[in-house]
Amino acid sequence: MEKTDCTPDRILIVDDDLEIRRLLVDYLARNGFEAIAARDGREMWQALERHAIDLIVLDLMLPDTDGLTLCRDLRAKPTASGKPNLPVIMLTARGEETDRIIGIEMGADDYLVKPFNPRELLARIKSILRRTRALPPNLAPEAARFLAFAGWTLDTAERLLTAPDGVATPLSGGEYRLLRILLDHPNRVLTRDQLTEMIHGREADPFDRAIDVQVSRLRQRLRDDSREPALLKTVRGEGYVLAAAVERRDK
Repeated sequence: MEKTDCTPDRILIVDDDLEIRRLLVDYLARNGFEAIAARDGREMWQALERHAIDLIVLDLMLPDTDGLTLCRDLRAKPTASGKPNLPVIMLTARGEETDRIIGIEMGADDYLVKPFNPRELLARIKSILRRTRALPPNLAPEAARFLAFAGWTLDTAERLLTAPDGVATPLSGGEYRLLRILLDHPNRVLTRDQLTEMIHGREADPFDRAIDVQVSRLRQRLRDDSREPALLKTVRGEGYVLAAAVERRDK
């Protein structure tokens, strides 16, 4: 079923707990969303083939395939929604930092620890949907479609990163937003607090390593040596800087 401009955003809830599925489907419906439930990875893929989904709430622990593997596969496999960068909020019952870091590494846009307040999940969903449809509020929109830097090119329409050798790679939502922010502020140090606010729409937790993980993931995309990065550099005690000139062009 195709999604039109007048239909509500569709949220796919993937969780093996029947009570959680019913709770979230009902709560999201009462708050203006269309919610669809799946109990495992198999049902998730079936739902993605049948519906145009705008965001997935994905549990870490599932009976067939774990949520981390599903999140990784989502980034590599096109869906019926036509969104290889489909936003994902990961749910974890353990709440350990390692789980959250691995979730971000696999391409999750955000995470939430069980038990959680449905109102907080609703706020996270709205925030992510806003960010995926617009640039961060403090950045002016650019007319140029392509951003070229150090031999690389970012296609802002397709969200494709093309290497100097011509290999093109689709970016997850978090990777795209981080790179876009850095490209709009080249050769300028951005603190972790600034990056967290612009990417995740919230203040940074002193123990939250999500930004560091996303930077590490982006360095891999850019083939930048993590031990001695030449492009995406760490400024000790301050933050990160993209050390490159950026050219904006239409073709």
